[in-house]
Amino acid sequence: MYQRYMEIFMLKTCLITGGSGFVGGRLIERLVTQGWHVRALARSEEAARIVESRGAQAVRGSLDDVNSLARAAQGCSIVIHVAAHFKLWGDAAEFEQANVRGTANVLMAAASAPSVKRFIQLGAAAVVMGDMAPMRHVNESLPLNERAWAPYSASKARSEALVLNANKNGAFETLVVRPPMIWGAGMPTLDHMIENVKAGQFRWVGDGSQAMSTAHVDNVCHALELAIENGQGGQAYFISDGEDSTLKEVISALLKSRAVEPPSASVPLPVAWVLASAMEWVWRTFSRRGEPPITRQMLRLIGAPFTLDIGKAQRELGYRPVVTREQGLKAMHAPTPA
Repeated sequence: MYQRYMEIFMLKTCLITGGSGFVGGRLIERLVTQGWHVRALARSEEAARIVESRGAQAVRGSLDDVNSLARAAQGCSIVIHVAAHFKLWGDAAEFEQANVRGTANVLMAAASAPSVKRFIQLGAAAVVMGDMAPMRHVNESLPLNERAWAPYSASKARSEALVLNANKNGAFETLVVRPPMIWGAGMPTLDHMIENVKAGQFRWVGDGSQAMSTAHVDNVCHALELAIENGQGGQAYFISDGEDSTLKEVISALLKSRAVEPPSASVPLPVAWVLASAMEWVWRTFSRRGEPPITRQMLRLIGAPFTLDIGKAQRELGYRPVVTREQGLKAMHAPTPA
């Protein structure tokens, strides 16, 4: 009886990395309501407090500590790797350490645990982006791309390759879910946007009409949940909100949800690219603190049309967005001042 109980318990136990973050925290909440016992890696007391408040069991450790990862994975049937170093500027070595070596460590720990049957990584749609060019309705047939001036997307491409190459169908399956820009209530990047707007540093790239796909945080979590049971090992899946928009429409709506009026100033893409290159040189040469107001990585993400074909996720994962743009924005809207 006890053995049977433990077998059932293990089948519904998963490990999440990045549980104290925007996506990971929401994923914990959703999985707990579905009856999962969730363990969440926590590298600090504050991170442990956050994941426990969301319903997970905090397991102290870090992406650099393979032993702690191995202990955390023991007895889990699923590992969902959400943690990543996401910034639009920084030392390439930091991205390599967190996104590539960190992923390799989590993979090693998961593969060493006999109970773990599936490893799911939260990837990034940007892994297929190369040089600046319009990309519309892209699908998973495109190759991974790496550019030295885009350390985030380049490191995510290398980490994804590690994940998919570790797949062993039937024994240890690996999948990657690739969202575009993730948004929703509590999104940390919105604070940075608002700071730039208030500082007078925000400019539209071109006229802001470039098409883009987005993914609400609940839609991202839903896709990760579906990947627990569905999808093929060794495969990556683009997902989105299912309705594309433009850069200006998306960013303006997000700013207005916090009662911030979108600016009107703009800069042509070729000019912005030169400015970004110059700013990166200044920041790197003089070791300036913080991030440049604009970087080439940022421009590659928003400077040209980029939309996704989510047909593969629909067919193989059974994916359908669960939150519309209207619903997501309504939940974000700033309360009316008293």
